[in-house]
Amino acid sequence: MLAGKRALVTGSTSGIGLGIARALAREGVHVMLHGLGDASENERLRSALAAETGVTVGVHGADVSRPDDVARLVADTERALGGIDILINNAGIQFVAAIEDFPVERWTAIQNIVLNSSFHAIRLVVAGMKQRGWGRIINLASAHGLVASPFKSAYVAAKHAQVGLTKSVALELAETAVTCNAVCPGYVRTPLVEAQIESQAKAHGLPRDRVIREVILAAQPTHRFVEIEEVAALVVYLCGDAARSITGAAIPIDGGWTAR
Repeated sequence: MLAGKRALVTGSTSGIGLGIARALAREGVHVMLHGLGDASENERLRSALAAETGVTVGVHGADVSRPDDVARLVADTERALGGIDILINNAGIQFVAAIEDFPVERWTAIQNIVLNSSFHAIRLVVAGMKQRGWGRIINLASAHGLVASPFKSAYVAAKHAQVGLTKSVALELAETAVTCNAVCPGYVRTPLVEAQIESQAKAHGLPRDRVIREVILAAQPTHRFVEIEEVAALVVYLCGDAARSITGAAIPIDGGWTAR
């Protein structure tokens, strides 16, 4: 069903993005990985995924906080894969601080990487999807796109805006075969969440194990981390034809967090 499609997954050299890229590749989707970090390690990931799945896999190191780099990432992906049928906006960063102490440069970076990069990538891929008569746009938002937490003003604002962007794009594309949805995970054990644990420990003056139990997983009634594979499976479903009537949705996968 998805075999032969082409996907760009931002922020996909680790964590949720890598899990999504692997899941799509295993369905026969050609994939462009994306991420900063060590170029040799990124190449190792690319080579391993291509060898495992037999699909075309690229890797790109664009800085998606910069609109020109997003444009280059999209153009290079289209050249390498022949087009973009699936766009997964997953790139993100986090910073935790009280509002009065929140560094302005951190606020700007989070908006650029989470929200603005999503906008720029979407605006650049939509014309091709419309022309080909099929497309899937999925924004990896967060439970924080639906509810708030203290000390995360920039991230919560960016994720709420990302959900709003999702809805607006879905309405614009409603009469096409292009859907746009947001997936809203709760806490998934990823490098980003590991960094949050350390930041929250510092902010609250608590040891790591108490932060996990009393701060992080306190929000999730299941009291367990969501697994990367669970998020990836939902994304794969949303890319399939059975999900063609799901658009403009912000779907929680959060252990009941937003049910409160």
